[in-house]
Amino acid sequence: MTLPGTAPNSAPVGEIPLYAARLNAPQREAVLTTEGPVLMLAGAGTGKTAALTARLAHLVATRRAWPSEILCVTFTNRAAGEMRERVAHHLGEAVEGMPWLGTFHSIGAKMLRRHAELVGLQSNYTIIDTDDQLRLLKQLIVENDLDEKRWPARQLAGLIDRWKNRGLNPEDLDAVENEAYANGRGQQFYRLYQDRLKALNACDFGDLLLHMLNVFRREREVLAHYQQRFKYILVDEYQDTNQVQYLWLRLLAQERKNICVVGDDDQSIYSWRGAEVANILRFEKDFPGAHVIRLEQNYRSTPHILGAASGLIDANSQRLGKTLWTEVNGGDKVRVIGVWDAPEEARRVGEDIERLEREGAPLEQIAILVRAQYQTREFEDRFIQIGLNYRIVGGFRFYERAEIRDALAYLRVIAQPQDDLAFERIYNQPKRGLGAKTLEKMHQHARRTGMPLAASSLQLADSDELPARAANTIGGLMRQFLGWREQADKVTPAELLRTVLDETGYNAMLEAEKTAEASGRLENLSELARAMEEYETLGDFLEHVSLVMDNDRANEGEKVTIMTMHAAKGLEFDNVFLPGWEEGVFPSQRALDEGGLASLEEERRLAYVAITRARRRCTILHAANRRIYGQWTSSIPSRFVGELPADHVEEETTLTGGASLWRAGMTEHEDPFAHLARERPARTATRGPGWQRALTTGYDATPKRVRETTRSAASFAANPRTDIAVGQRVFHDKFGYGVVTDQEGNRLEIEFEQAGVKRVIDSFVTVA
Repeated sequence: MTLPGTAPNSAPVGEIPLYAARLNAPQREAVLTTEGPVLMLAGAGTGKTAALTARLAHLVATRRAWPSEILCVTFTNRAAGEMRERVAHHLGEAVEGMPWLGTFHSIGAKMLRRHAELVGLQSNYTIIDTDDQLRLLKQLIVENDLDEKRWPARQLAGLIDRWKNRGLNPEDLDAVENEAYANGRGQQFYRLYQDRLKALNACDFGDLLLHMLNVFRREREVLAHYQQRFKYILVDEYQDTNQVQYLWLRLLAQERKNICVVGDDDQSIYSWRGAEVANILRFEKDFPGAHVIRLEQNYRSTPHILGAASGLIDANSQRLGKTLWTEVNGGDKVRVIGVWDAPEEARRVGEDIERLEREGAPLEQIAILVRAQYQTREFEDRFIQIGLNYRIVGGFRFYERAEIRDALAYLRVIAQPQDDLAFERIYNQPKRGLGAKTLEKMHQHARRTGMPLAASSLQLADSDELPARAANTIGGLMRQFLGWREQADKVTPAELLRTVLDETGYNAMLEAEKTAEASGRLENLSELARAMEEYETLGDFLEHVSLVMDNDRANEGEKVTIMTMHAAKGLEFDNVFLPGWEEGVFPSQRALDEGGLASLEEERRLAYVAITRARRRCTILHAANRRIYGQWTSSIPSRFVGELPADHVEEETTLTGGASLWRAGMTEHEDPFAHLARERPARTATRGPGWQRALTTGYDATPKRVRETTRSAASFAANPRTDIAVGQRVFHDKFGYGVVTDQEGNRLEIEFEQAGVKRVIDSFVTVA
C-alpha cells in the first residue's frame, strides 16, 4: 500500500511512514486503519499516546483531512498540549494549528459561542466557577425560604452536576431524582438555577456540553453541519467519558462513523465523577463492525508486576479482556507484607525507602499510593520523625487541610484562649450567622482594651453593643468553650475532639453535603482523632502539630511522593508502595455499601491501576489492626490480596494471614486476627493554665444574655476608666447621648435619651 501525499517530515520507510515505522504491529494497525469505527483497547503502559498522535499525524500527512476537519478530544489541557507538540514533531510545518483539538469543555465552549442564541444566551456569555455557583445557589435557597443548613447549596450543586453529566434537563428528572433534594423540590431548584444563569448570561461547566447536546437534538441543521465538518473523530481516555459526553460524541459520529476511541476498560476508576465504563464496553454495539485493536505490549513494568495485575483484574466480569506482556526479563516479585498495625506499616515503608536510598534509588522514583487521603497522616508523621523528605500530590498535607485546620483551631482556643488567630478562624465555622461586622466589633473592642478576641466577644455578648441574635450566638459559643474546657480535665484529647465536632455541628455540616468530598473530609477528621489517641495531653499533641507544620516548610530537593491511587493514574515510578490493603479500607466499605458489585469491580480496577504504576518493584502492605473511633479493630487482608497469582507474589509470613487465608477459603466475615487486639494504654490528663489566664468565667442559660457565675467580667479588661462615674453624661456612636446609672468595672449601665437603658462597655463611650 502506498500512502499518497505524505508531508516532508514523514518520509516513508519502504511503504510505511517514519512516524508509523517506529511503532509495534498493533500500534501501526491502529494508525493505518483510518476508515470506519476503531476501538484502540490500550492497556497500561502500552504506548497509546504514541499511537493516537501518530494516527492524527497520519490523517493530516496523507491529506485525508485538513486539521480543521479533525475533532480530537482529550480530558486535560496538558494532554491536548502534549498531543499538539507530538504532531508538530511528526509533521513539522505541514500542520498549522488544530482548532478542534482540546478538552470536552474547551470544544463545547467554542461551539456554544457560535450558537449561544439557540439556548437563550449571548455569545459573550460568562462561565462561572464553583464559588460563583455556590453563591448563586445559596441566593436561590434563601429566596425560596429553605433552610440552607438542612439542604446545603453544595449538596444541590453536586446533584445538578450529576444531572448535567447524565444529559438531564430539569424537565427530564423523574420522581426519584426530584426527591433527592428538599423533599421533592429538586426539579424546581434546578429550573430556577438554569433560569437565573440565563438571566445573568452565564453558564457553568456542565452547561458547555449539555447546551450543545440540546442544540444537536433540536436543530438538525446545526448537527448536520458538524457531522459534515468532522471527517474524523479521535477520543482519548474513552473509558472516562460520562453520559453527556458519550451522547454528544455519538451524535457527531453517526454520519461518517470515522471515530477512533482510545481507552482501557480496566482503568475506568472515576464513576464518582460521572464516568461510565459501559460507554467503552458497548462501543461495538453502538458502531457495528467496529475494528477492535488491542495494545498489550507493555513498555513500563516487569513481568511479575504485569502478571500480578493481570491475574487480579481477571476476577472482573465486566471487561473486554486483554493480557499485558513485556519483552523485559527478570525483576522482583510483588511483595505482600503483613504488619501489626498502621504505625508499624509506616515504619516498615520508611525503612524500605531508606534502604532503597542507600542503594542509590532516587526519591523522585518512589511513591506511596493510598486509597483514601486520611491514610497519609501516619506516613507524614513517621517521615518527619526520621527526616525523610516527602511531598503530597493532588492535595494538601494532612495538617494543612481545611477541615483539619478548623478542628485544630477549636483545640487551640480550648488550650489557649488568647489565640486570636485560631478564634477568628472558627468563630463562624460552621456558619452561625456572625458576619464581618460582628468580627470588626470584636477586633475594635479587643484593640481598645488589650484583650484577646475570645474575651472581647464575651464582653460584647453581655452588653447591648451587638444585635440580640449575634449576642446570643456568641454567648452560646462561649458556654460551649467553657464546657469543653471543663471536659478536658476528664476525657482524652481524642474524645474531646469528637465532642467538639459533634456539639458544634461540624460533622453534621459535612454529613448534610452528601458528597464524596465531604465523606473524605469526615474520614480525615476521624483520622485526626485517631492520631490524638497517641498523646497524653492536648498540649503535647498541639506541640507535635506545630513541629510538623514547621518541618513542612523546610527541606528542598528530592522527595518521596505520597498520593491517592486515583491521582496516580497516568504516572509511573520505579518503586511503588501500596499500604492499607485490608477489607473495609481497600476495597472501601463505603464504596461497597453505596454501589455493590459495580463498586467492587471499580475498586478492583483501581487496584490494577495502582499496581501498574510500578516499573521495577511493587510492595503491598496490610495491617492486622487498625484503630477506628478509639477502638482497636482486627483487620483481615483485602480480598484483592488473595486474587493475586501466587507465581508472581512473594509473601512475608511475620503474621498469619495474607493471601494464604483467602486461598484457603477464608471469607471476609471471619476474623483471623482477634488474638492480636490490644488494650489502649491508660493515660492521665493534665492541662495548662491557659484558660485561667484568660476566660475564667462560667455561664448560665439565661436567654439572650451571658451571665457571670464565678467572677466579674471586669477581670478580662486591663483597668476600668477613671474618668467616668455614675451620673456622668456620655456619648455612644450607636445609642447617642445618655447618663451613666450604674458602673461595674469597665461595664456601664446607661439611660440613653433616645434608646433607653442599655449596658455597654466603657471603651465605646466618650465623656459628653
